[in-house]
Formats: sequence, structure tokens, C-alpha cells
Amino acid sequence: MAFRHPHDAEILRLALPAFGALVAEPLFLLTDSAIVGHLGTVPLGALGVAGQILSTFVSVCVFLAYGTTASVARQIGAGNLREAIRQGVDGVWLAAFIGAVVIAVGWPLAPVVVDAFGASAAVAPQAVTYLHISLWGAPGMLIVLAGTGVLRGMQDTRTPLYVSVGMFAVNAALGAVFVLVLGWGIAGSAWATVLAQTGGAILYAGAVARGARRHGAPLRPDARGVRASASAGFNLMIRTLSLRVVLILGTAVAARMGDVEIAAHQIASNVWNLLAFALDAIAIAGQAITGRYLGASDAAGARAATRRMVQWGVAAGVLFALLVLAFRPWLPTLFTSDPSVRSQLLAALVVVALLEPIAGVVFVLDGVLIGAGDQGYLAVAGLIQTVAFLPAAWLVHAYGGGLVALWLAIAVWMAARLVTLGLRARDDAWLVMGAVRR
Repeated sequence: MAFRHPHDAEILRLALPAFGALVAEPLFLLTDSAIVGHLGTVPLGALGVAGQILSTFVSVCVFLAYGTTASVARQIGAGNLREAIRQGVDGVWLAAFIGAVVIAVGWPLAPVVVDAFGASAAVAPQAVTYLHISLWGAPGMLIVLAGTGVLRGMQDTRTPLYVSVGMFAVNAALGAVFVLVLGWGIAGSAWATVLAQTGGAILYAGAVARGARRHGAPLRPDARGVRASASAGFNLMIRTLSLRVVLILGTAVAARMGDVEIAAHQIASNVWNLLAFALDAIAIAGQAITGRYLGASDAAGARAATRRMVQWGVAAGVLFALLVLAFRPWLPTLFTSDPSVRSQLLAALVVVALLEPIAGVVFVLDGVLIGAGDQGYLAVAGLIQTVAFLPAAWLVHAYGGGLVALWLAIAVWMAARLVTLGLRARDDAWLVMGAVRR
């Protein structure tokens, strides 16, 4: 694909640093999987269950990043720097409050939630241990989300890259020491992640505070602004919950197949997440670019940038599909020595690879519509997509389908996302102009 389109430089400027930052996030769990995998199949399965639960807690609050990116970008496009930073400050305070609630609610419910996933008697205790420790990192990770949204909205994706790389390095180093040297087991992996997340939160809070002082925005929480941030994120929360339902049900179905299947599904899901976050780099650029163009009342610019970003999504998806197929014979050896887990993983990776081109389009369109503030449609579309997945997942469970059948059910879900988002992108209802979407 020739880099001659007028929007290519802008997309690359935002997407390349975002790529590094987004890849660092799933690398947390991939690194944990590689380290914990050397402890055996049971700890790896426990990490799969606990990791999915924690990802759900955090992902439900992804509006702290996505919603903030869209609203800040619109204000930047309209030239309102002080108001852009003020919204970001409110988002950070909201993140801290939600993080405290997650700890209070998640701690007593951890055993119940793990049991709901159908984990075996061997896997469940270690999953609860990992979950109890990792909950202490929830406030830090949510502040990281809010701070990331502020900087992305201001068209800065470099700072999130630097912080994410630092967090990944700290997590990997501490995880190796705590688990492999000190022998803390799965608890050591959890503590490494908590410390890395808390350190990242401190850096983001400092960056937002410096921006507030520079542009004369107050640092104290504004009750009205915090409530507005929470209200604006409701539809995004519904959209995200719809996505998480699919991923949670997928993990639950795999857990009920057996310890080998849940371990292989954990690794396949992490590979999928790694590639999905990489594709989401273009979507992050879409959020920032779309919000800025619409804030500046430039519908033609938003439409042209969208077309180009979809082309980038298709090209990236094809590339990732080829890479997965090329490295598929060697990937399982990085995570497990169990031949049964390796066999299951080899088969599942074929479906993962074939889904990548579809994912490239879906992620880009999702980012564009988030940047446009079209959260109402995204909430409804998310529910429709989940309804499409449920019968397929039930068939896999009811008729004893294997891991490949489960990933084919996920393919049904991705096809539903492609249709619903593609239809919306073709019309003009999402092209709402101005600093604030009315």
C-alpha cells in the first residue's frame, strides 16, 4: 500500500506510538502466561480465569479512555484547550473513585465469580489468589485509562507509549524475580502487575496535573464534571459489557471443556488480544482524528480519513494473519510444555489467523464511531452482536464442540460486528459537528 494519501502522515503519527502502547497492554498477560506457564497447567488455567475476570472489571471502565479521547479531541478541534484539560482532570478523579469501588466489591465476590466460570477444584483456589492480589492494582489501571484518554485526545500518543513500555518492563522483571527466583508462585505474578500498574498511574496523574497548570485548569474534582463524565460513559459501558459477555462466555465454555482446553484457550485469547490491540492502534488514531475533525466542523475531512483508515485496517489484518500462520508451529512452545495443550492451541490459532482481516475493519470502524461520540448506536449494536453470538456458543457447549468450534462461534460474533458497524459508517448520522456532540 503506497503511503501517498493525504491522511497517511497523520495516521502514522498517531497510530505508530499507539501501536507500541497498545501492544504493551496484552503483553502483561502474555508475559504472565509465559512465566506462570512454567509452573504447570493448573496455574496457567487459573491465570486464564482470573485474567478474564480482571480484564472485565477494567474493560467495563474503558470509557475513561475512549470517551475522554473523543470529548477532549472535539474540544481541541474547536480550540478550547482549558476545557479539554478540565474534562481530563474530572476523568482521573472518576477513575480513582471507581477503582476503590472495584476493590470493595470484587474482594468478597472473588470466590463466587471464579466458581461461576466453572473452574476445576484445582484451578479455582489459585485463580482466587491471583484475583485477590490483582484487585489492588485496579485504581492504578483505571487512572492509566483516564490519563491515556486525555493525552490521546490532545493528539499525543507518544507519552502513553513511553509509560506503557515502562510498565511492561517493570512487570516482566518483577514477575521473573517474584515467581522464578523467590518462588512466590502465581501470587508473585499478581504482585508484579499491581506494582507496574500503580507506577504507571502515578506518571499519568503527573502528566495531567502539569497540563492543567499549563492551561490554567483546576486540579480539584468538580462534582458536576465527574457526574457528566460518568453519564457520558454509560452507553460506552453498555457497548463494552456486550463485548465482555462474549469473551467471558467463551472462557466459561472453554473452562467446562477441561483444564487442557482452558489453558490452550488462555494462550489463544492472549495472542488474539495482542493482535487486536495492535489493530486498535489505527482505531485510536481514528478516535483522535475523527473527534478533532468533527470539533472543527470538517465532515469531509472526517469521511476521507475514515476511508483511508479502513484501508489501513484491511492491510494490517492480512499481514497479521500471515504472521500467525507462519509462526504457528513454534508459538505453543513459548507458553507450555504440555503436548495436549500444544495440540489444542495449534488448531485454534488457524481460526485466530483467519479472523484478522475482519478484525482490521471492525476495530477501525469502532474507533471512528467512538471518536464521533456515536455511543448510543454502539451500545445498541453491541447488544445485537452479543445476541448473534449466544446461539453459536450454546451449540458448542450443548453438543460437546471443541476449542476450534468455540473459536468459530467467535467468528460469528465478529461477522455481526462487521455488518452492524459497516452499515452505520455508510450513512451520515454519525457526522455531528461542533465542540460538544448534541
